[in-house]
Amino acid sequence: MVWKTIIMVSLYVAPYLAMIAGVGANNLLVFYGLWFLMGVGMVGIGCGVMHDSNHDTYSGNKGVNKYMGKIIALVGGYEPNWRIQHNILHHTYTNIEGLDHDLDAGVFLRFSPHSKHYKMHRFQHIYAWVLYGLLTLQWATIKDFRQVIQYDKLDLLKKEKLTLRKALLQVTLYKVIYYGYLFVIPIFVLGMAWQHVLLGFVIMHFVGGFSLSVIFQLAHVMEECEFPVVADDRKMENTWAVHQLLNTADFSPRSPFMNWFVGGLNHQVEHHLFPHISHIHYRKIAPIVRQTAQEFGLPYLVQPTFLHALYYHGKMLKKMGKKEN
Repeated sequence: MVWKTIIMVSLYVAPYLAMIAGVGANNLLVFYGLWFLMGVGMVGIGCGVMHDSNHDTYSGNKGVNKYMGKIIALVGGYEPNWRIQHNILHHTYTNIEGLDHDLDAGVFLRFSPHSKHYKMHRFQHIYAWVLYGLLTLQWATIKDFRQVIQYDKLDLLKKEKLTLRKALLQVTLYKVIYYGYLFVIPIFVLGMAWQHVLLGFVIMHFVGGFSLSVIFQLAHVMEECEFPVVADDRKMENTWAVHQLLNTADFSPRSPFMNWFVGGLNHQVEHHLFPHISHIHYRKIAPIVRQTAQEFGLPYLVQPTFLHALYYHGKMLKKMGKKEN
């Protein structure tokens, strides 16, 4: 994990340092290319380092996990929000409308058959791919502030031992540092043209946002995944483990590169069943999980390749765009 961390962080930091050093100053193609590479680095950091850290699986040392989890700040995020949305809500109430906030994409996208349908959803299988690119841009600007307030109202901040005031101060500090090194230094210290820096920033986030959105949506917003409804007491029909098998899918399980780059998140079934073990073990336990599911007559959802999964996710978007669904 140490070498992987160095590589992933370098994918993000090296292009930034090159840009600050003047690489691309006289060539916009190179300049924007550096921002593009930073977007790739965002994906590597998010999937390969931050995700394990905030699941307490990066290291056997909780202190290491805690501080490595803060690496999300480097790419514009806030780790307490991520842990609440992902570890508490998503992993507990997977694919349950209103409880799994990963399904909440606002009015423009409809991921669940239980979400309200709007006429524009008929075209979501076309425009969704553009909106996916805005995911991390939203995180880096307003979403963290909104989530802190929302989670305070839901009494979830206390799980992170935070008050609303402390959380807002932390988010503000994170954003000041983030925008400081991405905008203040290039524009006001080095004199780079603000419009080129801004466009580069958008390119970086589009690459990162699109990639991260697709990786996570392929695991749950698929035709074969279920979207159960629970009563007001939040009691689920199935046991937690069965619930995960019914609502989660793998993709590209035999690709060593995919497994390495996305931090095992192509093995989402294994991750959801065993969220407290490192992703480096997912490929090894996948055959055991598949066999056990078959023995108990339970589904083991998987698409053989990334492109297969992408195609069927597109079909699911189109299906959810129809009013009858």
